[in-house]
Amino acid sequence: ANKQDECTGRFWEGRFKAQKIVDEAGLLACAMYVDLNPVRAAMADAPESSQFTSAYDRIRATHGERQVAATDETVIDEEEKPQEQLDLERRLDEAQQAGRDAAAKRLGRQLERLLDRLRQQRAEQLRRVEADAWLAPLELNERGRPSPKASRDGVRASNKGFLSMSLTDYLKLLDWTGRQRQPDKRGTIPSHLAPIMERLGIAPGMWADLVWNFNRYFGRSRAAGSPDGLKAEAQQSHRYFIPGQRQVASCFA
Repeated sequence: ANKQDECTGRFWEGRFKAQKIVDEAGLLACAMYVDLNPVRAAMADAPESSQFTSAYDRIRATHGERQVAATDETVIDEEEKPQEQLDLERRLDEAQQAGRDAAAKRLGRQLERLLDRLRQQRAEQLRRVEADAWLAPLELNERGRPSPKASRDGVRASNKGFLSMSLTDYLKLLDWTGRQRQPDKRGTIPSHLAPIMERLGIAPGMWADLVWNFNRYFGRSRAAGSPDGLKAEAQQSHRYFIPGQRQVASCFA
């Protein structure tokens, strides 16, 4: 695009940054790095108390919690006011300006009853959905087509998923990774989660370090992922190497 526009692209490069996730190892580490941000910032003790993260809403959904799909706002916008409300407001304003106090009180009570009814109707119209309905499913549907799987429920963009692991395993690994920040709760990775590390080529003993220090490994890099993934990205982008490629090698078996 820059070549076609005969420009360098410096304007956008200096203002907007995007980091390419080159493989599943990088995607898993990045997802957990983001989900553990509140814990890292000492704003929460564990993922289940880390509000405003995807993990928090996924955990709430496993407990059957639901929320309003779009908003719980029941105030009627000016453009949405029914004619009955507009007429009452106009008559009330006229009565107040004319000093007709009795009429103004009567019209005020009528308007309040109407607003109560409209608020109730608005609340009933708002759908309540699972707490994580706005998120793409975590587990990738590998049997489906490789093309995007657009959602039709109007709440989230895609039903495709993005990781080759179950939500249960993700939350268990997230919980274990979060505990490694605390010296008195450190331990070896659970045996039933070890195959995930093996499949991704990650050294189990270095996984927590990769997540907690994600920014140290990839903070100055244009991409994040395994050494092989970064090497392939360098070749594809006609570069000798990707910053962080050598450092992250210590985290992979």
